[in-house]
Amino acid sequence: MKGDTSMALHGRNPGEDHPITVEPTGAPVTVRVGDRVVARTTTALTLREARYRPVQYVPLADVDPVLLRRSSSTTYCPFKGTAAYYDLDLPEGEDLADAVWTYERPYPGVAAIADHVAFYPGRVRIEVEGRPEG
Repeated sequence: MKGDTSMALHGRNPGEDHPITVEPTGAPVTVRVGDRVVARTTTALTLREARYRPVQYVPLADVDPVLLRRSSSTTYCPFKGTAAYYDLDLPEGEDLADAVWTYERPYPGVAAIADHVAFYPGRVRIEVEGRPEG
């Protein structure tokens, strides 16, 4: 390989110009579609990135696996890595395409979010201790 591959392997580091923190949420998190509970956990992580809204990352093990269907979609973030997506396949026949994302091999600066997923607030209801997050 020619050139510097460190960014390709490790991405950009969060810093003063683009801060990112990952901390335990410290409260129960529930994700719902209508009345259906999609995920419930007491071990969520809150990722705060630059000027974006905080994002709840829920352990994949705490998401109802029956509702997840792997999507072929991917996106790339220079700070977190390549995101893979899931559709929520609800028994009522509703399909929420690419409503869930995960960084399966996140860059070192956000390594804590491995084995966690996040949800688009416009497609689900995210509650932290009963307080709607989106």
